[in-house]
Amino acid sequence: MLLKYRTDYEKVAMGLLSLAPALKKIDRLQAELQWYQDSDARQLLLWKDLNQDFSGIVGVELRPKFVIVRLIALMPAVRNHNQTNTILTELQDMYPKQRIMGTLETTGIVAKWEASHE
Repeated sequence: MLLKYRTDYEKVAMGLLSLAPALKKIDRLQAELQWYQDSDARQLLLWKDLNQDFSGIVGVELRPKFVIVRLIALMPAVRNHNQTNTILTELQDMYPKQRIMGTLETTGIVAKWEASHE
């Protein structure tokens, strides 16, 4: 289940964001979190697994015709292709009129998801 970021999720979000290789340093992590908060066109979505534990995070940028997946990070215990597909499917369900697209870093993940849905 995807949940929109709220300030009471800040510690959880920072922990999940730190799983992304580029966000290991605290100052970079805080800047990334602030970047998402600075615009209504950007959202952080926290993902709860079947046990209702926060296990992943997705950063998206919203556009009129598409949703850009800027980052996706999962806890090591649930990091696999099936969970990533579940998250992207839930994201598509949240934004049914927009196409899910990736950045240079996330295009491969989105392409695998699209291929499994054809």
